[in-house]
Amino acid sequence: MRDSRRSPTRSTAGWDLPRRSPGQRLRSLFSPRSVAGQVFLLQLAVVVLLVAATVTALVLQARHQATEAARDQVLSTAEAFANAPGTAEALDGPDPTAVLQPRAEEARRRSGVDNIVVSTPEGIRVTHRNPELIGRHVVGPYRAAARGEAFTEIYDGPIGVSVYAAVPVFRLDGSVAGIVFPEITVQNVNEAVARQLPVLFTAGAGALALAAAGAALVSGRLRHQTRGLGPTEITRMYEHHDAVLHSVREGVLIVGGDGRLLLANDEARRLLDLPEDAERHTVADLGLAPGIAGLLAAGRRATDEVHLAGDRLLAVNVRPVDHAGSTSTGTAGCVATLRDTTELQALTGRAEIARERLQLLYDAGVRVGTTLDVVRTAEEVAEVAVPRFADVVTVELLDPVLRGEEGDGPTTEMRRTAIVGLEGDHPLYPVGELIRFTPTAPAAAGILRGHAVLEPDLGTDRAWRAGDPDRARRILEHGFHSLIAAPLTARGRTLGTATFWRKGASPPFDEDDPSFAEELAARAAVAIDNARRYTREHTLAVTLQRSLLPRALPQQSALDVAHRYLPAQGGVGGDWFDVIPLPGARVALVVGDVVGHGLHAAATMGRLRTAVHNFSALDLPPDELLAHLDELVATLDAEEATDSDAPDVTGATCLYAIYDPAAGVCTVARAGHLGPALVHPDGSVTFPDVPVSPPLGLGAGLPIETATLYPAAGSRLVLFTDGLVERRDRDIDTGLALLRDTLAAHPGSDPETTCAQVVDALRPETPLDDIALLVARTHLLDPDQVALWDVPDDPAAVPRVRADVTRRLEVWGFPESVFTTELIASELVTNAIRYGIPPIRLRLLHDTSTLVCEVADASSTAPHLRRAATTDEGGRGLFLVAQCGTRWGTRYTARGKVIWAEQSLHEPTAEPEASADDLLDQWADDEL
Repeated sequence: MRDSRRSPTRSTAGWDLPRRSPGQRLRSLFSPRSVAGQVFLLQLAVVVLLVAATVTALVLQARHQATEAARDQVLSTAEAFANAPGTAEALDGPDPTAVLQPRAEEARRRSGVDNIVVSTPEGIRVTHRNPELIGRHVVGPYRAAARGEAFTEIYDGPIGVSVYAAVPVFRLDGSVAGIVFPEITVQNVNEAVARQLPVLFTAGAGALALAAAGAALVSGRLRHQTRGLGPTEITRMYEHHDAVLHSVREGVLIVGGDGRLLLANDEARRLLDLPEDAERHTVADLGLAPGIAGLLAAGRRATDEVHLAGDRLLAVNVRPVDHAGSTSTGTAGCVATLRDTTELQALTGRAEIARERLQLLYDAGVRVGTTLDVVRTAEEVAEVAVPRFADVVTVELLDPVLRGEEGDGPTTEMRRTAIVGLEGDHPLYPVGELIRFTPTAPAAAGILRGHAVLEPDLGTDRAWRAGDPDRARRILEHGFHSLIAAPLTARGRTLGTATFWRKGASPPFDEDDPSFAEELAARAAVAIDNARRYTREHTLAVTLQRSLLPRALPQQSALDVAHRYLPAQGGVGGDWFDVIPLPGARVALVVGDVVGHGLHAAATMGRLRTAVHNFSALDLPPDELLAHLDELVATLDAEEATDSDAPDVTGATCLYAIYDPAAGVCTVARAGHLGPALVHPDGSVTFPDVPVSPPLGLGAGLPIETATLYPAAGSRLVLFTDGLVERRDRDIDTGLALLRDTLAAHPGSDPETTCAQVVDALRPETPLDDIALLVARTHLLDPDQVALWDVPDDPAAVPRVRADVTRRLEVWGFPESVFTTELIASELVTNAIRYGIPPIRLRLLHDTSTLVCEVADASSTAPHLRRAATTDEGGRGLFLVAQCGTRWGTRYTARGKVIWAEQSLHEPTAEPEASADDLLDQWADDEL
C-alpha cells in the first residue's frame, strides 16, 4: 500500500526538508518563526519608523518655517509702520489714538497680520483692534524696544498665543517716541502648516508602500535561499558543521558504517600521526594503537576511555550515529573525539600558576596604597605577597623617602621599614634598623643593576655569606634557603628594595619568578612614591596652614572665646577664623572659607587673613571692610588670569562682626558666608537675618549690607563654616537644624564646652571639608565703667574737662593714670574745639586691662602725626598723645569721627620727665 504522506526532499546540506505548498510558502514568508519572516518584519518596522520620523521632521520643519515666516512678516510690518511718515509726530501729538488707530487698522488689513498695537515707550497702548484695550498696559516684554532694540517673541496676549514683533519708533533726534507691536496668532500659523499635511502624508504612504514591496521581494529571495528554515534549524545545522569541521581544541574523527575513515581534523591527525590520505582507508589500515583501532571499528559508546598512543595518553569519547543523524546503536558509523590529557595537565598547572599571579597583582593594586602613608604602604606591599609568593617579605626604603623627599640617587644604605611573615626572635634586621648593604649583597646588586636578583640557593652563595657571615649563618639555620631582591623604582628614581624570602619546605624560587617580583615591585613602588609625594605635599600644606592660622587668641575682655579648626581628610584647606581686638574695648570676629584644598587654598587663606588684619587696623565698619576685601580678591583673580595653571580665588567667603561691649551692639556683614547662630541666655537659639552679599571677588561693586544685633549679656555667638553643617548625604537645612538642637540642648555651657558639644554632634566620621568654629560669649561693660561728657565749643571748657577726668579716675581707683589721662584728654578736646565741628563729646571707659579716652566731633577730617620743627608754634599735640599712650587712632562714624587714645592699666606708661607746666609750655596743640 502506498504511503499517503508527502515524501521528504533532501537538501544540499544533507538535511531532510519537507515539501511545501504555495500557501505554506507564502505563510512562511510572513511567519515570524522563519528567518525570511523575521527579516521582512524587521525591514518593515525600520521603514515605518523612518517614514514616520521623516514625516514628523517635515511637519516640524514646515511649522518652523511658518513660524519664521510669521516672525519676518510681523517684523517687516512693524518696521514699515514705525518708519512711515508721521508716525513719530502722531505719537508726540495731543491725540495719538485718533491719528494712528485708523492707520493701524488699514495696515493690519493690507499686511495680513492679526493685530497692530502701538504703545508709548512706557508700554501704554495707543492702538488695538479691540478699542477697549486702548490706554491699557501692553502684555509681554517691551523694555528692550523702549531702549531702541527691535525683536520678535511668541507670547500669550489678549488675542491668544501670538508671534509678535516690537520695533521702536524713533524721533529725528534718535530718541524713542513709541513702540509698534504687529501680531499673528499661532492658530493662523498652524492652519498654514495644516494645509501642507495631506501632501506630506500622501508622500509618506507612497514611500511606505514601495518600501514594503521591496522588503517583500528581499524576504522572498531569502526564503528561497534558506528553504524556509527557522533560526533554530539553521543554528543546528551550523553547530553540526562547526563541531565536525572547525573544532581545533580536540581531535575529531568520523567513521562510516563500513569502518572507513570519513573525516579527521588537524588535531586528530597530530595526535594519531595520520597520513595525508587517511580518509581513503579503513580504521584497521591506519596503523593506530590496538585499543583505539578496536574501539573505532566496534563503534561502541565510550566516554573518556584512556588509551596510550605513542608517548601520549589520550582520552577517547565515541558516539554511534544512525542514518537520521542522532546518536544510537545503529550501524551508520560513529563520531569520536580525542583529548591529550598529558598536555592538558601541564597546561592546567601553568594556567593555574598564571591565574594566581594575576590575582596577586590585582590584589596588590587594590590593597597597596590605601592610606597614602609611606610606612603603611610598605607594610601592605609585604602583606600582599605573604604567603602566596613568599614566606617572608622585607622592605627597605631610603631615609629621604620616609620623610617625603626624593632620594639623592642609587645607594646601598637603607632603613628597614617592614617585615611580614616572621614573629618573635628572628635573625633578620629589625624594623627601623639602618642597613648598609655591601655591594655584593642581592639588595644592593638589584639597585645597582636596576633588575631583580635571584639567589636560588643561599647555602651555596659565597658572596651573600661574605657580607655578614654570622648573620648569614643564623639565617640559614632559621630555614631560609632562597630569595629575590627587587628594586623599588618609580618615575626613574630608586626608593628602596623589596626582598622576597622562602624557607622550610617551600620550593626555591626559579627563573620565572624574578620577572613577577619585578612587576609586583614596580606596582608597589608607584604606590610608595604616591604616598611619599602626598607626605611631602601634606607636610608643606600643614606647615603653611599652621603658620597662617592664629596660634593663640589675643587678650580682650569683651568676649569669652573658644574655637575649633578641623582639617578635611583629604588635606588642609582654606577655612580660617580670627579674633581681633579693636579700640574702645571692641572686638572683631572673623570666619572665612576659601573653596578647595591644598597649598593654593592655604596660601590664599593666608593672604585674605592678612588683608583682614590690615583693614581692621583702619577701624573700618564691617560693610566697608568686606567691600575692600572683595576688591582685593577681584584684583588677585585678574592678576592670576594670565596664568592658565593658576586657579582663581573665586569661591572665597567671609563673615565679619564687630562687638561693642559698651553699647551691647554687634554689627555683622557677610559675603557669601553662612550667617551666625545666636544662643540667648535662656537657651533659645536663633539664626539672625543677616543680609548676604555675593562671595568675595564676585561683588562687582554691589553694596554690602549689615545687620545690627543686640545680644544680651551672656549670649553666645556661634560662627562657623559650611563644612560643619553641609555634607553630601545631608542638605544644609538639616545640618542647621541639628546645630540648633545641639546648642539648645546645653543652655548653660561655656564656649569651650560648646565647641566640644557641637563638634561631637555634627562632625562626620570622614570630613570631606574643613570645619572652622568660633564661639563667643558676650559681656557688657558696667555703666560705671563708662563716663561721657558733652563739651562746649569753647576753649575755656578745657580746664573743667581736665577736672572731671581727674575726679572720675579717682573714683575708678586709677590715681597713677591721672596725669597721663588728663594730658591726653586736654590735647584731644583742645584739638576738637579748635579744628572740629560741634557737637563734641568726651568718653572715658575702661575694662580689665585698658583705659580708653575718646573725643568725638562732627568733622570728618583726620589729624596726622608729625614732628614739629623748633620754630613751629604747633604740631606737637598728637606726638605728645602718642608718647603718653600705648596706641592711638581715628575711626569714622555716620556723624563724624572719633579720635581715641588707649593706655594699659597693667603696664604703666612712661611719663615725661618734665613737669606738667613745662610740657604745656613746650608742646602746642596738634594741627589738622
